[in-house]
Amino acid sequence: MSFYVVYYGNEKREKTMNSENKEKYQEGLDNLIEGIKQNYLNWTNPYHESVEPTMKEIKLNSVKRFNDGMKITLGQKYDKVIQGSSVWGFVAKQDGMLKGIPYFVGDVFKAAGWAAPAKHVRGSIFNTEQNWFQWTGPNYL
Repeated sequence: MSFYVVYYGNEKREKTMNSENKEKYQEGLDNLIEGIKQNYLNWTNPYHESVEPTMKEIKLNSVKRFNDGMKITLGQKYDKVIQGSSVWGFVAKQDGMLKGIPYFVGDVFKAAGWAAPAKHVRGSIFNTEQNWFQWTGPNYL
C-alpha cells in the first residue's frame, strides 16, 4: 500500500489508514476525548478555592454527567464524536474530499448537522497541541 506524508509544523503525518497507523488513530481519538473532558473540567473549575462545598458537589456531578455522555459512533467515512444528545464533531477515517476540499485521516470537522460534517477542517487528532477545540466543539475558523 502506498501512502504519502504531510508535515504540519514539525509534525509528520501519514495520510492513509492502514494497520500500522490504526493504533495511532485510536490513540489520537482517545487523546481528543480526554482533552475535551479536561477542557470541560477546567471550564467548570470545581476545585477553585472560592467554590463553596455545595456548589463544588454540583459542579463535580456536572463533570461526571458530561464525561459519561462522551462517546464515539463509528461510521464508514467519519467517526462521530457525541456528547449527550449532541454531535461534538467528526473525525475522518480516510482521505477524501468534502465539498471540493481535500481532507486526510484524523482531520476533525465541526458538525453541520447530526449526520454530516461542516466544510472545513478545524484540527487533527494527531496534533499534539489541543488549542483548536473546546468542550463545546472544534473552534470556528
